[in-house]
Amino acid sequence: MKFKYLIIIFSIIIILIVLITALLPIYKGGIESTVTFRYISLPLLILMFLLLAGIGLYFIINYRLLSLLEREDWPALAYYLEQKIIVKDQYSSRNVQLLASSYLVISDYPSVQKLENKALLAKPSVVDKNVLIFGAARVLSGNHKDAVAFFRTRLDRCPEKDRQWVRWFLGFSYLLGGDFKQAEPEFSSLAVSCEDAVITGLSAYFLDSSLAKNSHRPDECRAAAEDGRSRVVKALKKAANWKKETDKTGNEIHTAIIKKYIDEAGNWLFNKAESL
Repeated sequence: MKFKYLIIIFSIIIILIVLITALLPIYKGGIESTVTFRYISLPLLILMFLLLAGIGLYFIINYRLLSLLEREDWPALAYYLEQKIIVKDQYSSRNVQLLASSYLVISDYPSVQKLENKALLAKPSVVDKNVLIFGAARVLSGNHKDAVAFFRTRLDRCPEKDRQWVRWFLGFSYLLGGDFKQAEPEFSSLAVSCEDAVITGLSAYFLDSSLAKNSHRPDECRAAAEDGRSRVVKALKKAANWKKETDKTGNEIHTAIIKKYIDEAGNWLFNKAESL
């Protein structure tokens, strides 16, 4: 649904609440209704008015941004955000995230790197908050050694909520670069201990499909894969729940770029479970 329609619907709801709140004491009449209006209805009316004004102001201020997002006009969105961030020096985490994501959608990986370099000088914390996006650019551009170095150095500085994903992408970068020896312990650890079902399932899948045949300890590698697979199947029960779980992060750029592997992992997890 378009942003403007959401704003209109929400505004209508608030206006209806305001009218009901304002008219109800008048309908009842009497001294009690006057007291009710003064001490209950009037403060509520003021609160609703401020809320409605705040929504309207937010929409007016962000109209251009919301319109570009709605149209999915990524080049225009990138240009708009460049003016806000680089020209006006407004390095907020949200703006940087949107600009880096826009570059990724149009496959402009060098611009992601330039944005990261500028952000490091202007406001380094926004890079730490967006590790997965800046790291994803390195993965997509095929610069796997640089991706390994980036994820490894940012692992202890990224937000706690992203830490397991950063560990997974570190292992994934090792794998893409052909460093199976370093990739295996990362995926093995995540497969047997991570609480996120998607990360666990992906780790187990790559242990079984890619790393076991290149491992010096293939039995241990397959055992970790089976441990991870069992944990996911036990938690989610069926493939439909895997899809629901993965859909929760479907709009995140770091999961969008590995959608193929997420689907493959889901097939492996539950097809194997059904065959046992």
